[in-house]
Amino acid sequence: MNGTKSSDWQPKSNKWLIAVVVTLAAFMEVLDTTIVNVSLRHIAGGMSVSYDDATWTMTSYLVANGVVLTISGWLGRVLGRKRYFLICVAMFSIASVLCGLSSNLGQIVVARAVQGFFGGGLQPTQQSILLDTFGQAQRARAFGLTAVATVVAPAVGPALGGWITDTYGWPWVFFINFPVGLLTFFAVGRLIEDPPWARPHGLREIDAIGISLIALGLGSLQVTMDRGQDEDWFASDFIRTFAAMAAIGLLGAVTWLLYAKKPVINIRVFADRNFAMSSALMAAMAFILYGSVVLLPELAQTVLGYDATLSGLLLSPGAALLIVLIPLAERLQRLVKTKYVVTLGFAILSLSLFYSHRIPPDVGFNELVLMRALQAAGLAFLFAPLTTIAFANISRRDNGDASALFTMFRNVTGSVGISITTAILAQQTQVHLAHLAPHMTPLDQGYVTTLQHYLATVRAYGQHPATSGRTAQGLLYKTFQTQASVLAYSDLFTYGGIIAACVIPFTFALTGKVGGRAHAG
Repeated sequence: MNGTKSSDWQPKSNKWLIAVVVTLAAFMEVLDTTIVNVSLRHIAGGMSVSYDDATWTMTSYLVANGVVLTISGWLGRVLGRKRYFLICVAMFSIASVLCGLSSNLGQIVVARAVQGFFGGGLQPTQQSILLDTFGQAQRARAFGLTAVATVVAPAVGPALGGWITDTYGWPWVFFINFPVGLLTFFAVGRLIEDPPWARPHGLREIDAIGISLIALGLGSLQVTMDRGQDEDWFASDFIRTFAAMAAIGLLGAVTWLLYAKKPVINIRVFADRNFAMSSALMAAMAFILYGSVVLLPELAQTVLGYDATLSGLLLSPGAALLIVLIPLAERLQRLVKTKYVVTLGFAILSLSLFYSHRIPPDVGFNELVLMRALQAAGLAFLFAPLTTIAFANISRRDNGDASALFTMFRNVTGSVGISITTAILAQQTQVHLAHLAPHMTPLDQGYVTTLQHYLATVRAYGQHPATSGRTAQGLLYKTFQTQASVLAYSDLFTYGGIIAACVIPFTFALTGKVGGRAHAG
């Protein structure tokens, strides 16, 4: 290979058109991860299965997605990056149609697994294409566009999924991917080309041990986290078994990849300080982001009685604010060191979560929108700066593996964040109910006063005196449950704020050069 020609390579098509096309594919995949969440109850009803059974559609997707994320760089080298990207777009779109056409649980679980397997290659490959298409000076702006896919999609997903499900039915949550995928497929085929260092190498040697250990570790981890709450975590033999397999697989994979002569993925890229620290910080951001995205719509639906569309709309203004603030964050990187932009992002995120913990039981729609918008403001200063500085010193030949690892850290940690958030929510609700229970006694004046108020209200609506007492007590107990739930959500916002605050000191460990200028501390 001619070194001079490789170093001088430039894409023939417009760079920004390339960025839009590949980001559209990534947006479609990230959107699908969250858009289905609000449709699970409808899927369960349509297939006459329980809600717990329907969640296997999410588990199968996450397992397949998590496994392929890490080895996507290797698959790109074997098949050629453009060809692999086209295969992923095509198969993701076809699998989406199969999901919508499924008539039973087994069919949709298999279709979702196929969708997750090919969808897992879209984000890291998109990131690799951007890294090779744009030089250091333009990467911050390019990754700002990527942030729209990765950060905005989880916010838009619930609202869009709720509206589609309520208006057209759950199959259209999947069918909508096909026209987008078709458009993206032809656009990628027309615009994208492989640089000399990313052309297919062919199937020379297979690191079967490395691939097997990665599949065992990440697949078992995803099952553990996604099914843990339903199976009562480590009280379940099922969860203990998968947790043990996850530990064996992940520890074995790290050991093997460090010492194998030709590993499936080069994890030595973590030797670069910027990449390692940015990956850890991105994981922290994803943990908070995906966990917090679940909180407000769930609060709106389970506590406040919002429908799927309205609860999803809570996140939309925050998504709009992100689109406005991401270019501002890119400009700020030109004026100050990137690590200070990241510090600002975590500080805003922490303060916004502490603000959100003041949530009252009778919180209104506008207040919930404000809470989410403030949280989104912090995220605008995190994704693109972290991604930019992570790859500042990564060589072109390692872009594929580094992108796969970086995306894997973000997505897997995001899934862990959702699982842990859900588990803590259930636990804290029970804790607060236990603390409130002693007040539900005739010896407590507040209880007596409130019960009398409910009793008067029930009788005013004409209910018979013989049953009005039980009805009033039921309403009062529901109020206690609402208070316990709101207090649990408040706890979670506080925990998120603490995590974001604890991360801030680590942002000062970022160093290196970004965009041709020093960003060292």
